[in-house]
Amino acid sequence: MVKQIAIIGGGIVGATAAFYLSHLPDSEQTQVTLFDDGTGQATKAASGIISPWLSKRRNKRWYALAKAGAELYPKLVTEAQLGPDAYQQTGTIVTRKSAKDLEKLYQEALTKADHTPAMGHVTLLSSEAVQQRLPLLSNPPAGVFVSGGAKIDGANFVWKLLERAQQTNLKIIRQTVSLTADGDIITEDGLQQFDQTIIATGAWMKKTLTPMGITMKIRPQKGQLIDLKLSQQLAPQSMPVLMPEGSSDIIPFNNGKLVIGATHENEGGFDLKATQVAAQQLLNNAKAFMAHLNSHQITGVRVGTRAYTDDFAPFFGRLPNRSNILVGGGLGSSGLTTGPIIGYLLAHSIFGQSTTDWQQYTKPVSQYIE
Repeated sequence: MVKQIAIIGGGIVGATAAFYLSHLPDSEQTQVTLFDDGTGQATKAASGIISPWLSKRRNKRWYALAKAGAELYPKLVTEAQLGPDAYQQTGTIVTRKSAKDLEKLYQEALTKADHTPAMGHVTLLSSEAVQQRLPLLSNPPAGVFVSGGAKIDGANFVWKLLERAQQTNLKIIRQTVSLTADGDIITEDGLQQFDQTIIATGAWMKKTLTPMGITMKIRPQKGQLIDLKLSQQLAPQSMPVLMPEGSSDIIPFNNGKLVIGATHENEGGFDLKATQVAAQQLLNNAKAFMAHLNSHQITGVRVGTRAYTDDFAPFFGRLPNRSNILVGGGLGSSGLTTGPIIGYLLAHSIFGQSTTDWQQYTKPVSQYIE
């Protein structure tokens, strides 16, 4: 008997879950339907960095989850046959404002690298060495280079995962749906029932679950980033990402594309309008390192809505007393790092193949319900 699975939300969690539900053993006995209208989706608007190891965050569960997410990427990229337009492991350069803090960061990185193979090799770079790796910089800072760091185009990554899943057992329906009090799905064609449902609607999860009498502790945050086009003289291939302390990340892609971002606008909520103020702020942040940039090089502003919890930590698992409904959300700004591992674990749970203790990664879902 074919098991009917629904996924509500086609961002990084939903797309990864859909891919693995089409890739894992027993997938031939599963039909997956994904519902998503794409409105405000954080993943679609994001270009991200996969390099959690030197984060200042001290939440141990978050770090364990982010570390596992970074370790999953090479496996996921190989299994889904993704190319460099979606994911590139070019390394990351992390900076600190003082030489003392930078040396401390370097020693911390060396210690972590000893038992974290995914980090690759760690190198302390002078400003001159940074410029050699990032020739587009006019005012390079010194930094710590981590070779295992990577960059990802969120929209392309998700699109490729869903395309692969569609070749097997995935049906995508581009529409907004709602739930009944019992957790069944109301579509434009009427009521539909599924054996199990994954809900990954990001900042909209509170609204999604309200009909079931469940109020999630989630708040929205607006994020904007800018895309720029560089001249070919300043755009060599496969450059690392620059993560300057206290400023905006600088993410160079191939063919002269440069991404600067992103903002963290707590008052922006679900507003999806690009603003000149944010674009200028991001441009000014980048000009501190690249004085030659100007507003005429901006080719677009992308806007998305992140979901945050009170403790700034992602959560996932089965709803209390609703064993057929799984949720994953609250990813915040680390969504492209933590989202895939959450989708991976949820997919394994659907098939009853999960042997991982989720408590090392997340508090119980009940802690995020009012």
